[in-house]
Amino acid sequence: MARYKGPVCRICRRQGTKIFLKGERCYTDKCSFERRPSVPGKSAHAKRVKKLTNYGIQLREKQKMKNMYGLMERQFSNLFKKAEQKHGVTGDNFLQFLERRLDNVVFRLGFTSSRAKARQIVRHSHILVNRKKVNIPSYMVEVGDVIEVKEKSQSISEFKELQQGDIDKNVPSWLEVDFTKLTGTVLSLPTREDIDLPIDEKLVVEYYSR
Repeated sequence: MARYKGPVCRICRRQGTKIFLKGERCYTDKCSFERRPSVPGKSAHAKRVKKLTNYGIQLREKQKMKNMYGLMERQFSNLFKKAEQKHGVTGDNFLQFLERRLDNVVFRLGFTSSRAKARQIVRHSHILVNRKKVNIPSYMVEVGDVIEVKEKSQSISEFKELQQGDIDKNVPSWLEVDFTKLTGTVLSLPTREDIDLPIDEKLVVEYYSR
C-alpha cells in the first residue's frame, strides 16, 4: 500500500481529533481542523448516525496511531509483533519502539516541527548518531546515543534559527538537547508516562489480538 500523499488535515478530520501532522501550523488558528472539524465529504452540520462497533473503535485508534507516527501498515504491524515478543506489557513496549525510532527522536528533540520533516532530514543524511551518518528513519536509538545535525547541514536556515533563536521546546525528560550545538542525548528509554499523546494503545493491542 502506497504512502498517503494527499492533504494531511483530512486525516485529522477523519479521525475526529488533532494528531498534529503539520507541525507548528497545528498550534495556530490556521489549523484546518479548528476551522472545519467536520468529517471530509460531510457538511459542518452533518451528524454521524452510525455507531461504531468495538472493532471500528479499535481500527480507528490503530489508524490514528499509525498516522501520528507516519508509518505504513507493514512497518506498523511488524513493530507490533516485535513488541509482542518482548517481555513486559505489549502496549508499553509498542509505544517505546515507536518513540525510539530515529525520525521520532529528531522530532522530539525539537530539530523539526513535525515527524514528516524529521523523516525527510534523516533520509537526506543530515543526521549523525554517535558521529556516524544514519539515514534510516526506523533506526532504533539506545541509551547513551548522541544525535546531532551534521556540521555541513547546520547552515540550513531552519537549523540556524534553532541555534540563534530563543528556543522554547517541550523536550521529554528521557532526552537532553543542546540547541547551540544541535546535539541531543538519549538519557533513558521512554516510559508510558513520558508519552503525552492522545492515544489508547490498549485498543491497538486488542485490534491485533482479535
